[in-house]
Amino acid sequence: MASEVEYESILCVKPDVIVYRIPPRASNRGYRAADWKLDSPDWTGRLRITAKGKVAYIKLEDKVSGELFAQAPVNEYPGIAVETVSDSSRYFVLRIQDDNGRSAFIGVGFGDRGDSFDFNVALQDHFKWVKQENEIKSSQAADSGPKLDLGFKEGQTITLNIGQGKKRAKPRPQSSGGLGLLPPPPGGKIAPPPSSNHNTVQPSGGAQTECLLELDSSNSNTVVQSNPSSDLWGDFSSSASSVPPSAPCQEPSSGNWVQF
Repeated sequence: MASEVEYESILCVKPDVIVYRIPPRASNRGYRAADWKLDSPDWTGRLRITAKGKVAYIKLEDKVSGELFAQAPVNEYPGIAVETVSDSSRYFVLRIQDDNGRSAFIGVGFGDRGDSFDFNVALQDHFKWVKQENEIKSSQAADSGPKLDLGFKEGQTITLNIGQGKKRAKPRPQSSGGLGLLPPPPGGKIAPPPSSNHNTVQPSGGAQTECLLELDSSNSNTVVQSNPSSDLWGDFSSSASSVPPSAPCQEPSSGNWVQF
């Protein structure tokens, strides 16, 4: 199969261009047009920008005969093939190459600022088109691959469960306060306090019984014997006699009775 034929297209033509020999770059700060001999250019002629495929060519030609003086192939812009200067927008640095692959750097300038603008835009538009072509080819390569089939096969079904969500547990009611009150104890009532009208009998301190302890010095066991005497019962009788007798019940007078 024959390869695709590439045609050369013209992107921009400027009839007046000035060429300078420039000194080597002294530092990484970039080129400065003030370092060139601007009042004594080395060559004047015509500039033409052409494109063949994705590569642009900047050609310096004679104004009358059209003879090629030098050309600079440009694979990307901005790049090393075309550089701007730091102190002016009308001057550029080109890397020119011959047929043997040898290269050199020269300075070019335009008398009109509009010509330098057209020169810059022509290169930008070309490489913008190159970028779009690359994106289209990459997308076509991705589309040519196997596609994922998400359709239903013959006899394949799907089941949907609608409205059968999980039951949510009901939240427990919370009291208004932080802590709940304890319930009363089951059954039983609190007894009322004893009445003060009852008479209580307090045993006297002198009526206690005395116990006689006999210690046997010859025997190691100590036996405590209590010999109750007749006085023990006498104490109970005396304590009983100390209780004042209750007053006899008085019969109500006849005047308190109502005759029926």
